[in-house]
Amino acid sequence: MKKNVALITGITGQDGSYLAEFLLSKDYEVHGLIRRASTFNTDRIDHIYEDPHSPNTRLFLHYGDLTDGVGLTNLVRDIQPTEIYNLAAQSHVMVSFTMPQYTSQVDAVGTVSILEAIRASKLEIKFYQASTSELFGSTPPPQNEDSKFRPRSPYAAAKLMAYWSTVNYREAFGLHATNGILFNHESPRRGETFVTRKISRAVAAISAGRQEKLFLGNLEAIRDWGYAKEYVESMWLMLQQPKADDFVIATGVGASVRDFAKVAFDHVGLEMEKYVIEDPKYKRPTEVEALIGDPQKAERVLKWSARTRWDSLARLMVDSDRDALH
Repeated sequence: MKKNVALITGITGQDGSYLAEFLLSKDYEVHGLIRRASTFNTDRIDHIYEDPHSPNTRLFLHYGDLTDGVGLTNLVRDIQPTEIYNLAAQSHVMVSFTMPQYTSQVDAVGTVSILEAIRASKLEIKFYQASTSELFGSTPPPQNEDSKFRPRSPYAAAKLMAYWSTVNYREAFGLHATNGILFNHESPRRGETFVTRKISRAVAAISAGRQEKLFLGNLEAIRDWGYAKEYVESMWLMLQQPKADDFVIATGVGASVRDFAKVAFDHVGLEMEKYVIEDPKYKRPTEVEALIGDPQKAERVLKWSARTRWDSLARLMVDSDRDALH
């Protein structure tokens, strides 16, 4: 029986680290693509890192970049993965407005480079593309697999090209290529500049007397927030299907940034209104007002459903950041 070998781009990110843990628990051999830097940036996966010289090692890291198509082709040829999960991206929406060209090169062209590497390898490789609810943009909720895409940022536009490239390679070349349209998913491993983690860290710091105010953008923006640790299982389930398809992954429940912040502050006995300041500089040039997913297809086909509500997630993240201060 052929062993399962997975390649994860973006393995050092929130989703990549949880997915690596999950696949290792399934007895996969896991390879991760990491960017070369002058300092170590592997803190999210340090707890699962193994000595690469050990005969029992199942986790391997490789330097590379999505903008290096030749390098990707060589890596796929060398490790011959059975599954590739493309989680790497310039994923910050606000940053994409100031770095649109770079965002496009990584998120859009980078995806095509991986698809081309798979096609050139002539191997039977199942491909997962990390798509995003930002594709829907100004389309009103609830949004499902048949909803109209109306991206409202360079990030979403780049991800739209990646989405359709994945569909095209599936239809044109017969690749088992799947889009996971994941709505917002958070955790204690979320990047510190993303709004949920910005809130949870600030609440922890304010409750400890180490911070005075929290500056946020649009408090009325509504999002469908789930737990990233649960969402990575859906990625794996998609690639276990006999036929590739596209799936919305969401909780089906929306809450505003204000709601999330209020629950977080209430959790430590503080009044949000005393600490939160709405700052226009954190607002997007083109706002996305409401993203709430309809996960019925995933529930029916994948037998997957979210278990953690957004309010429980907010409290979980605050507790984690408070623990980190001690």
